[in-house]
Parts: sequence; C-alpha cells; structure tokens
Amino acid sequence: MKKTFQLQVEGKHPDRLLEAIKHEIRKYIKREQNKARPEGVDFWDFDCRFGSSEATAAVIEFADITARINAYAADKADAFYLELLAKPGVKKPRPPAPAPIAETDDTSDA
Repeated sequence: MKKTFQLQVEGKHPDRLLEAIKHEIRKYIKREQNKARPEGVDFWDFDCRFGSSEATAAVIEFADITARINAYAADKADAFYLELLAKPGVKKPRPPAPAPIAETDDTSDA
C-alpha cells in the first residue's frame, strides 16, 4: 500500500475520517497477513515509511503507525503519506535458558 491520506475533507467530520483511515489500514494489514506464506516463512512482516509526502517519508517501526497518525491529526495536518510493503518474516529462535542453580544446605554440618 502506497497512499496519501487526506485528513481534512470538506463535509466530513475529522474524527470520523481519522477512524475510517485507521480502519482501511487495519483491513489492508489483515488482508496481507491472511495471504498464503511461502515455505519456511513464519509470518508476514512489513516495511513502513511515513511522512507528509512521498518525498519526505521516513522509515518507521510497524508498531508506531497509529501513534504517528494520531500525532499528525493532533497537529491538524492536511494529509500524510503511508507506505506498507509486506515481506516474509522468520521467527528467531530463543536463546537457551540458563541452567537453574542448585541451592546447597550449609546447616547440616555435623
């Protein structure tokens, strides 16, 4: 998804417009995550870019999308650009847990 979203549209309440934009983004994410994954892929990850326009868009974390949209809406910006590109993701194995330390009973010296 590469799209410029308008935050100020004549005849539409800004709060309802903001919720509609967030709904469209969530719907796109869900649609992409439900696509069949290639062999060896655990999940769909996303490359994200966000900014005032396509030329000024910067790379952001996937989890920061909603916070950035809310910040632009709070600043009364006219529009913002969002780019979401799905990419294959592979889970990293957890490091092995350290072995538990056995407690010794020092009171039994007889």
